Amino acid sequence: MKVPVNEPVIADGAKKYVLDALETGWISSAGKYISLFEETFAAFIDVKHAITVTSGTSALHLALTSLNIGKGDEVILPDFTMIACLDAVLYTGATPVFVDVDPETYCIDTDQIASKITDRTKAIMPVHIYGHSADMDPILVLAEKHNLYVIEDAAEVHGGTYKGKKCGGIGTVGCFSFYGNKIISTGEGGMLVTNDDEIAARARSLKDLAHDSNKRFWHKEVGYNYRMTNMQAALGLGQTESVDTFLAHKKWMASNYTSQLKDIDGLRLPITKDYAENVYWMYGILVENSFPLTKDELRSALQEKGVDTRDFFYSISSMPIADPYRTDDKYPVTQDISKRGFYLPSGLALTEEQLTYVCDVIKEIATS
Repeated sequence: MKVPVNEPVIADGAKKYVLDALETGWISSAGKYISLFEETFAAFIDVKHAITVTSGTSALHLALTSLNIGKGDEVILPDFTMIACLDAVLYTGATPVFVDVDPETYCIDTDQIASKITDRTKAIMPVHIYGHSADMDPILVLAEKHNLYVIEDAAEVHGGTYKGKKCGGIGTVGCFSFYGNKIISTGEGGMLVTNDDEIAARARSLKDLAHDSNKRFWHKEVGYNYRMTNMQAALGLGQTESVDTFLAHKKWMASNYTSQLKDIDGLRLPITKDYAENVYWMYGILVENSFPLTKDELRSALQEKGVDTRDFFYSISSMPIADPYRTDDKYPVTQDISKRGFYLPSGLALTEEQLTYVCDVIKEIATS
């Protein structure tokens, strides 16, 4: 059996809306689906403003730029995350400051943030990783004490909550990705959300080349073409309308993986804190020393049986592009989980037969 690491499901409503955009000719960045998608997504996250963009990366960059973060400023972010977080900071000329992560949730370790705050710090960027929220209350306390912005990377946690609040709608700005493997997808695309009217207005201007408000095609500052197309928004609207179904499937997936793998010695399964509603964007596991194979050996054995998997992220401070910003600080948790972690097939199209096959293969490997 071949089991892909991810395979999307496109809702019928999404197909209908995309076809309508095609048939009516509204295929570029103007059209009714842009505003409909933004309004629907804002209601889903429970925020005032949602602004479509071209990707999760551009959402992060737009958030930083809309907050006037740039050269001379510092942004605190976890060492364990996707490279887009670091890229967005570097786009602005700001300096990234890395923090290790919690060994259970893999989200930023809130106990280590305070020591990294300086008079140059302007923002903290918590990342809700693999479907589990960061511990937001300590971050918000620090942000208020030091007058800092909080930029949530919520790319992997559509619909997830922290103490009942939707992730992405808790900080100053929230950033989402709608890449093809996300719970809500537009193929490529993203969203910036906020409750701040001024930030929203500035983001809308900057994402559309920063035309002067009184004179179109007149530009007083550098803007960006981060406009989503109406076709993508049509897809996103239909997918958002089906998000409850998608989230239920993710929870079913996690429950079944846990039920079938929990008794295997040497595998550490996902942990969910009592403050979080985990949406299990990806079902990630750690390979312990007691397992008969290393992580790389287990992945290779699974691949031979047709099961596709993906490694955990690498330490972003270890990347060559981070060389100018590296310090003597160590990030042992990130280094450890990066070596031992990977995630199993977790797409919305995953079937019960496929999931059981994956588990049976792991059990066979564990006992051979």
